[in-house]
Amino acid sequence: MIIITGAAGFIGSNLAKKLNDIGRNDLILVDDINHPLKKDNIDQIKHHELIGINDFLSWIKKSKNQKISSVFHLGACSDTLERNYKYLTQNNVVYSQKIWQYCIEADAEFIYASSAATYGDGMNGFSDRHDLITNLKPLNEYGQSKQDFDEWALSQNNAPNFWAGLKYFNVYGPGEAHKGRMASVVCHFLDQLKTSSEIKLFDSSHGVGPGEQKRDFVYIDDAIDMTLFMMNMKFKSGIYNIGSGTASTFNELAEIFLEEKLAKAIKYIPFPKDLILNYQAYTCADMDKLRSIGYNIESTSLASGIKSYINQK
Repeated sequence: MIIITGAAGFIGSNLAKKLNDIGRNDLILVDDINHPLKKDNIDQIKHHELIGINDFLSWIKKSKNQKISSVFHLGACSDTLERNYKYLTQNNVVYSQKIWQYCIEADAEFIYASSAATYGDGMNGFSDRHDLITNLKPLNEYGQSKQDFDEWALSQNNAPNFWAGLKYFNVYGPGEAHKGRMASVVCHFLDQLKTSSEIKLFDSSHGVGPGEQKRDFVYIDDAIDMTLFMMNMKFKSGIYNIGSGTASTFNELAEIFLEEKLAKAIKYIPFPKDLILNYQAYTCADMDKLRSIGYNIESTSLASGIKSYINQK
């Protein structure tokens, strides 16, 4: 059986659906269905058991006879604006350490969500090489909590039979509407266009012109393919980037909406002062390591990903 924490969330629900598609219905889904859109995400997923997040650790203690092959730990605090570091440590570090230990005892592989937020302003690059990870300087408490667990995982002599920390870049696609302010900018554009014909972008910041901030946007289908590749690969534990390997400006993103006649104009708005020190104005995943272990599927283009997303809205 396969455990997925955060199973009703964006990446978790898409992963569960893909597993169903390939014939895996032996899923133990862990999450709290505390939002109607999260309920929608999980409604059609075939599964063996659904467990509340607060009950999961106690379930672990009682489930010694369950044969678990893999644990996808995608459930944690994903709010990049959360400032309570004690809360983040408990949710993103300590909780993950407990599941790590469970995977050792259960002889199960452990695949968890790290984050591109660990790369901070990018001054130390975007390589997932292990010898460079301790040099990274996240810009906020959320990124630091993910960095803390990555470093802890790399320092362990006692580890699951296989483990992988996945640094997801800017994932977008169906199933993210419940995330609110943490949803992708693509999702925000679609919401803006329900009441306006304009797309709002940030004005000049971080030494670049209006709308020229760049991000590595990766379509959800690609992110899931890479995640499942790790489950099937099972031989080289470590930390891996999950991205497209391409940085696109917000202007380029907005132009796709203009070309598709979904928007009529771009409006630049002042950059929020409270974000200036914590904002990643540039991200671009170095995908060499994932490619080196055999992942060879080409990434979905930004235009194709957006069209697919729109068709499923």
